[in-house]
Amino acid sequence: MAESYILTVMSYDRYLAVCYPLRYAAIINSKNSLYLVSFSWIFSCFLMSSELIIIVQMEFCGSNVIDHFFCDIAEILQISTSYNTILLWEDFVVSLLCVFFPFLFIVVSYICIFFTILKISSTSGRKKAFSTCSSHLLIVSVYFGTLNFLYIVPSGDKTQNNNKFTSLIYIVLPPLINPIVYSLRNREMLESIKTLMYKSKSQASHLDPLELSKGSPDEDPNSPQSTSKRVPPFSA
Repeated sequence: MAESYILTVMSYDRYLAVCYPLRYAAIINSKNSLYLVSFSWIFSCFLMSSELIIIVQMEFCGSNVIDHFFCDIAEILQISTSYNTILLWEDFVVSLLCVFFPFLFIVVSYICIFFTILKISSTSGRKKAFSTCSSHLLIVSVYFGTLNFLYIVPSGDKTQNNNKFTSLIYIVLPPLINPIVYSLRNREMLESIKTLMYKSKSQASHLDPLELSKGSPDEDPNSPQSTSKRVPPFSA
């Protein structure tokens, strides 16, 4: 839940940086950034706690085995014997607050960013504005793409193994590629990677002069292989 709000805050940051660059420093300062991040975590914990209170009160009289990687809300509802209408409605409201509205805000922000980039006359300015949003847009696509497929696609169109695989991608892939994508935007990190690739390439193409001086057995004039391959001199 918190990641949805963090990505929303980051989209707002990109929106101000591209559409209102002169007001960016006055709005996105350290104090406001702390407020936005704190709100994302506190509000997410509040929504999660409201669902957890209802789940704790549920009854499980049958099997307690869940065929999944983690205790997803849909899997818990399948094995529960309690009245689940309240939890279903609450889960629907939480999904609107944590998935639909943040995703809608991000889409509207990037629509405004897209039209602002089209108004930039210079090619370098467009490229710089696009590079500001490219890494965040990639993370948003991966996160919300797997999230929407996992919870919006009807369950009849998915098998259990596909559901597990999508859940695994949703849990592992965004946290895995986050540091990679944002590290590649660091100039020092890029220089270190280029230096490392250059050193590995130079070491692979480097030849030891001692090995060249020894030569191969086929080139040794005293070896029987080279003697058998000698061509006799031409005689008139």
